Amino acid sequence: MMLLEGYSWLPGLGRTPAPTRLFGKRATALRGPDAVRFFYDERHVERHGALPEPVRGTLTGKGAVHTLDGDAHRARKAMFLALLREPAQIKRLADEVDEAWDAAAARWPGRRVILFEESGRILTDAVCRWAGVPIEPGTLPAVAADLQAMVDGFATGGPRHWRARRARGRQERYFQHLITGVRDGSVTVPLGSACEVVARQPSLSPRTAAVELLNIIRPTVAISWFVAFTGHALWRHPTHREALRDGGEDYARAFAHEVRRFYPFAPFVGGRAVRDLSYGGMEIPAGSMVLLDIYGQHHDRLLWPDPYRFAPQRFLEREPGRDDLIPQGGGDPELHRCPGEDITVTLLSRIATRLAALDFDVPDQDLDISLRRIPALPRSGVIIRVR
Repeated sequence: MMLLEGYSWLPGLGRTPAPTRLFGKRATALRGPDAVRFFYDERHVERHGALPEPVRGTLTGKGAVHTLDGDAHRARKAMFLALLREPAQIKRLADEVDEAWDAAAARWPGRRVILFEESGRILTDAVCRWAGVPIEPGTLPAVAADLQAMVDGFATGGPRHWRARRARGRQERYFQHLITGVRDGSVTVPLGSACEVVARQPSLSPRTAAVELLNIIRPTVAISWFVAFTGHALWRHPTHREALRDGGEDYARAFAHEVRRFYPFAPFVGGRAVRDLSYGGMEIPAGSMVLLDIYGQHHDRLLWPDPYRFAPQRFLEREPGRDDLIPQGGGDPELHRCPGEDITVTLLSRIATRLAALDFDVPDQDLDISLRRIPALPRSGVIIRVR
């Protein structure tokens, strides 16, 4: 059903909790802030063994932090928290993105630019420089395409899936070679950079270190989906261009939150019940799947008045509750919530402001967003013509 119905599958079940099946296995679908707290309680749900092999083989990599629980997860997560939540690190990465965007935008006048592809290259350039990952001259477009492909093929079969597997194989081999070089001294990277910090983790094999370094680089490049959605929002609602130009950082942050709420990215996250459980009057057997419906929660009328209206103003009135807005997971960042969420909001805020300041129009193209495609993306990638 997931492959047929896409993002509408779990919301279409109606009530929460709701019984369903995933890949032939019994599952229970949940949504809402209480469900977020239930789902991320390790006494209830575990991640180990829950991610299907097609996801590990494309999106996260095998042996990644996403597959761990308990003390092993917290020890590995500490490395990510130190790199991704420190304000100075976030500012340094944001400054790299600003520089890369401005350099690219200087070449755009008179050209048709595909926002999805171009922002992928900008983010790849910036995050690799920030992380101390060297990229051979001329290979940036191919590296960016591989990083985007890993995200694009995790929830589908066919060509997109096999493209994602090949992309992961290429980049894991390169990153493993890089890690080995840092460890034996044949490659020099900046002290304190993400590459150096990950490489110096004695508990990680070269392959696992490569996987985790990619799990810093790849999610940053995945912000290109939100950049494409930003372009789509500015096309659908052009008044926001002026608001972004004049509204300052608060409006830009509210706009970024609304893009992450309104547009479809991760449909759900899943885990396994660690023991026989009960939630909302429904029995959840040990070992069965528990699914947290992200898309359904972001469009729940009980949480968001007029949820299908794009309205950044809703976040000017209040910052989103920790367990209300969960595009990158819920709960505490010390546990399973994505440690790079602050980076996503900061980078998207800055890019949205810069995009709104451009003098561009949107030529005729197919800007439809299919809710059956996971991850969703405007079909054209959002083409702009910069004057």
